[in-house]
Amino acid sequence: MARRRSSARRGFVSRWLRRLVIVALVALVIPLPLTLALRVMQPPTTAMMLARAWQRAWAGEKPVYPSRTVVAHDDVAPALYRAVLAAEDDRFYLHKGFDFTEIEKAIEERRAGGRLRGASTLSQQVAKNIFLWEGRSWVRKGLEAYFTLWLEIVVPKDRILDLYVNLAEWGDGTFGVEAASQRYFRKSAKSLTRDQAARLAAILPSPRRWSPTGGTATARSRSILARMAYPAPRPADARRS
Repeated sequence: MARRRSSARRGFVSRWLRRLVIVALVALVIPLPLTLALRVMQPPTTAMMLARAWQRAWAGEKPVYPSRTVVAHDDVAPALYRAVLAAEDDRFYLHKGFDFTEIEKAIEERRAGGRLRGASTLSQQVAKNIFLWEGRSWVRKGLEAYFTLWLEIVVPKDRILDLYVNLAEWGDGTFGVEAASQRYFRKSAKSLTRDQAARLAAILPSPRRWSPTGGTATARSRSILARMAYPAPRPADARRS
C-alpha cells in the first residue's frame, strides 16, 4: 500500500514537472513569432496604448482610444530620427539592446549623491511599450530584458527606430510622431524642422507633463540640437560600408 502511494506521488510530481517544462519552453519561444512580425509590420496596438485607453475610459475622457497614425520611414523628417537618438539613446547603433556604458554612468551619478536616472535604450522602450505594463518590478524588468534580447536578434536597428517613433507616447492621448506633429505643429512628420524635431524629442521623458513649446522643452531642445550637429555614432565597420 505504501509503495503504491509513493509510486503515485512520484507519478504526480513527474507529470507536473513535465507540464512545467512544456510551459517554460512555450514561454521561451513565444517572443520569436511576435518579434519576427515586427520586421514587416507595425503593431496595430500596444500594451501602453491599451493601458492609456483604460485610464481614459475610467476617467471619462474622450476619445477613449488614443490617436495614432502610422507612417513609413520616408514620411518622417530625418531630423526627427536624429533628435530622438540625441535625446534618448545616442549610442543606439553601438549597443546590443543594453547600454552598459550609460548604466555605469547612472550608477556612478547615484553614488555621488545624484538622483538615480533611467538608462533604458530605445530597444528596451520598444519592448516595454509593445508587450508589457508600466511599473518597476523585477518581474517586469526581467521580461523587458528578455523581449529586448529577441528584438535585437530578430529586428534590424533601423526598423527598431521606425517602430519607436510610430509608437512612442507624445502627449495625453497622442501616440506616434505623425499624431504628435499634427497636434503640436499642424503639419506632417515629414515637414518637421530641426527645431520642431528637437522640441518633440525633448518631451519624450515626460510627454504628459511637458509641452514642446514649454520652458522645459525649450531648455532641453538646446542640448539636443547641439548633439544633432553630428551624426549618431555607429560601429566603425558600419561607417565604412
